[in-house]
Amino acid sequence: MRRHLYHIVLLFLATAAQAAPPQSLQCEQMIDPEGIDTRHPRLSWQITGDGSNLHQTAWQILVASSPELLAKDRGDLWTSPRTPGDQSRMIPYAGLPLKSGQSCYWKVKVWTNTGTTEWSTPAHWSMGLLQPTDWKARWIGYDEGFPWDSVSKFSRLSARYFRKEFSTNTPVKKATLYIAGLGHYLVAINGQSIGDQVLAESPTDYTKSVKYNIFDVTSLCKQGANAIGVTLGNGRFFTMRPKYKPQKIKEFGFPKLLLQLALEYANGQHRLITSDSTWRFTADGAIRTNNEYDGEEYDATKEFPGWTQPGFDDKKWLQPQYTTAPGGHLSAQTDEPIKVMATINPVSIKQLDSSTWILDMGQNIAGWLQLKAKGARGQHITLRFAETLKPDGDLYTANLRDARVTDSYTLKGKGAETWHPVFVFHGFRYVAITGYPGTPTIDDFEGQVTYDNLPTIGYVETSDTLLNHIIKNAWWGINANYKGMPIDCPQRNERMPWLGDRATGSLGESYLFANENLYAKWLQDIEESQKPDGALPDVAPAYWNYYSDNMTWPGTYLLIADMLYTQFGDAKPIQQHYASMKKWLDYMTGKYEKNGIMTKDKYGDWCVPPESPQLIHSKDTLRTTDGQLIATAYYYHFLTLMAKFAAILHQPDVYTTQAAEVKKAFNKKFLDTDHYSNNSVTANLLPLYFHLAPGNARPAIIRQLFNRIAQNQDHISTGVIGTQWLMRGLTRFGQPDLALRLATNKDYPGWGYMVQQGATTIWELWNGNTADPAMNSQNHIMLLGDLLTWCFEDLAGIAPAEPGFKKIRMDPVFPKNLNYVSASYNSPYGLIKSTWRREEGTIIWDITIPPNTTAIIHGETIVGSGTHRFTSKTQTPI
Repeated sequence: MRRHLYHIVLLFLATAAQAAPPQSLQCEQMIDPEGIDTRHPRLSWQITGDGSNLHQTAWQILVASSPELLAKDRGDLWTSPRTPGDQSRMIPYAGLPLKSGQSCYWKVKVWTNTGTTEWSTPAHWSMGLLQPTDWKARWIGYDEGFPWDSVSKFSRLSARYFRKEFSTNTPVKKATLYIAGLGHYLVAINGQSIGDQVLAESPTDYTKSVKYNIFDVTSLCKQGANAIGVTLGNGRFFTMRPKYKPQKIKEFGFPKLLLQLALEYANGQHRLITSDSTWRFTADGAIRTNNEYDGEEYDATKEFPGWTQPGFDDKKWLQPQYTTAPGGHLSAQTDEPIKVMATINPVSIKQLDSSTWILDMGQNIAGWLQLKAKGARGQHITLRFAETLKPDGDLYTANLRDARVTDSYTLKGKGAETWHPVFVFHGFRYVAITGYPGTPTIDDFEGQVTYDNLPTIGYVETSDTLLNHIIKNAWWGINANYKGMPIDCPQRNERMPWLGDRATGSLGESYLFANENLYAKWLQDIEESQKPDGALPDVAPAYWNYYSDNMTWPGTYLLIADMLYTQFGDAKPIQQHYASMKKWLDYMTGKYEKNGIMTKDKYGDWCVPPESPQLIHSKDTLRTTDGQLIATAYYYHFLTLMAKFAAILHQPDVYTTQAAEVKKAFNKKFLDTDHYSNNSVTANLLPLYFHLAPGNARPAIIRQLFNRIAQNQDHISTGVIGTQWLMRGLTRFGQPDLALRLATNKDYPGWGYMVQQGATTIWELWNGNTADPAMNSQNHIMLLGDLLTWCFEDLAGIAPAEPGFKKIRMDPVFPKNLNYVSASYNSPYGLIKSTWRREEGTIIWDITIPPNTTAIIHGETIVGSGTHRFTSKTQTPI
């Protein structure tokens, strides 16, 4: 009997798998991150390895309360039976009841069609605090500003520093820290920083929910004297524009802290160190102000060395206040933390005038700049950020609106100093540096790229270098706008989680980034923003009070739930949010549906490219699309999605009949023989893609769609709405060559045009460099539409045939102007590869299928893992 080697790593997110060495089998082990906050976490594993037709036939899980018991194959918490089947995803824990703070150690044995395997390498998870009564800490803070602060439109609020000393008489066996620091926090014990996360914790509507983080700090707590130090920044909690437009901007208050340190001693005793009135605090420290829009000011002359270590003299510090809880439900953060995910070096530095230098990073990024300098005490360095330059070489900042985006550092004058901000981020390519001591060089600076700790799980490369550049720009734009929630831009005075920006875009993102937990968290943000009558906002969390009642922006709620099910095989978000989605759809139906037509629309086909590069908005009525057509088409699509969700949840289907009535009304109102409404591309595309168009009319409508694109010289003429379905639509209607032309046009309008103008991310406007640059964010992703999805699903032929890629549809198209496409995607079941190329009139197509899956290759089923090659003299490789 053949035995296989397993290697299992505990993951809270997916990682890119590598091909296993010959005659080996590996397994990556995962736990549903919600496991830390639920009594029934879901356990998963991913099998990788060599060999063909490899599939799982049975599994067994052991969960133990200690690594020692697990090593003896004793699952005192849960020993599952040997369970036949190929399920390896989201198996609910079914053992003894789990307790708050409990540590769980687990491993899995997998049987395959090749024989018995060994137990996997052990993995571990810890439970959070499952009951509100488990929290013994109290919220502390200080609900006032200080003389050097300013609570105004342009707020200046310094960081708050909290510390607590405690002693232990016996050795510490285990120490677990639970912390919620609003808006952001840094925490240290005995002088050692805890964790490598930044901008912690995830932002929410703090009146609805508050996230806390958990850390194992056993190695930092010692017998004898100890000290905890916490620095609080403002984040989204102390609003970036407090007391400014209160009807629009939601306020939460001054920063506050909730902390609980659970100690278990070697003698079996337990102790809690909690935030309370015995702590000490000051705001007169080095971080003089911090604001996501305006920047961070740091005065190193006001540092207090050793303040997070025992023995520091804090007699002049103040006693914190007990403060009112923010109001939101406390729950453990289950989405990945923000981290410094990459560093980049500047490409040039040029002197602008006698006091200013312009640094070019060569890439538009989101994060901050780290500097090194040596100068006199009190010398002041200022850093200003921008995405582009004016003709004279200075920063262009008009598009940042009133965001001041300026950091400053005051030197302490003790040799070489290194600094970067900690409670802000900037979207920038260029930095204006003033006050630098001496002559700066590019070696004195480093760009630190910050985004959610989401690994890149998908890659695609083609023979078209322009298309490759566009995909690269998309990758940079997406990561820049992951900040504990998906935001629209990282640079100006907005940075808001607009729903419409991420509708089908989230699907394309999921092929590049393992974004499952981020979007599951965002769905909760959306639900928490729902009004009692069912209305959903355009921005969630609802930091801005925008409830405009339309189908397209709030409907992202349904689209993302469907994306999580389709891409990751997770029905839980649908189950969790079904009632809220139904409530919203019922609200819109009751308020705005008239005889099958959805009468309310807010944004239309947002950002349609104007016919002239100099126009901000199109004046061509053939480009704009009737808002009621858009709203009703989406209404129909959402009804079909809700029917799908009802079937998944075994709920009564009240939507199919309603959808049929809407379809009839839609065609009666908008169909004109061979086209819809004014014959715009979007007007024809939506009913075709959503299957609203009658079968006998489809060929004529498709011809009209192509004709309209031809009238626009084979260029994009759709906005945010139409572009979400455009590339896949054209390919499904038999025009992959046309789709490729639209994708790679070098002149206006198109993604290639942005590249030709020097863009390194995706613009907000198709013509943002000519119409009104002051209106253009150069780092938006809403115009990506379905481009990335098209690259993976159509060009590479990697798509789910069943939820979560348990069954894979592999059916690439072969545009005439492409000579090769190579893509890989680490699906929930493992690595999928698809590479095709043309050689002397022959298409050679190589695919790799992960174990425990099946693939549908042009209708033929291939079971299990392995690499396969197909060749053909025609456009079809089989």
